[in-house]
Amino acid sequence: MSNRPERLWAPWRYEYIESTVGSDDECFLCEAYQVNKDEERLIIYRGAKAYVILNKYPYSNGHLLIAPNRHVESIAELENDELNGLFGLIKHTTEWLDRSYNPQGYNVGLNLGKVAGAGLPGHLHIHVVPRWEGDTNYMPILAGVKVISESLNATYSKLRESVKIWKK
Repeated sequence: MSNRPERLWAPWRYEYIESTVGSDDECFLCEAYQVNKDEERLIIYRGAKAYVILNKYPYSNGHLLIAPNRHVESIAELENDELNGLFGLIKHTTEWLDRSYNPQGYNVGLNLGKVAGAGLPGHLHIHVVPRWEGDTNYMPILAGVKVISESLNATYSKLRESVKIWKK
């Protein structure tokens, strides 16, 4: 065995690195919402005041973001109907994820501001992360990487099907 470190190749991460370089005025959430190419941009659902999009760099299968349609930075800037739309979508996303993945729990949260860990501090969004007993393993600890077992396209298809069933 050599003393050289093992390498884990994750070339898709370079897209994320490149996407974080540039103007602070760029907002991937606004761009995804405005271009109206839901499958390409991974938008699962569009509501009157908020929408649901797959996280392109998920912590687990089915990691979703819920964002207001309007570009707002803080909870204080939200109108009451936007706030209701966001929190109503938390309920619905957990229903869709339950139907598609049957998780045993969820992490639901907001990172408000850059110092709080917000990767996109200018556009408030809620993370909905499905969790399962034993879903953590040694990879994040030893290698600093997460193993996601399903492609984003497969996840998108499953969740869109759950949304269609829900709408009936």
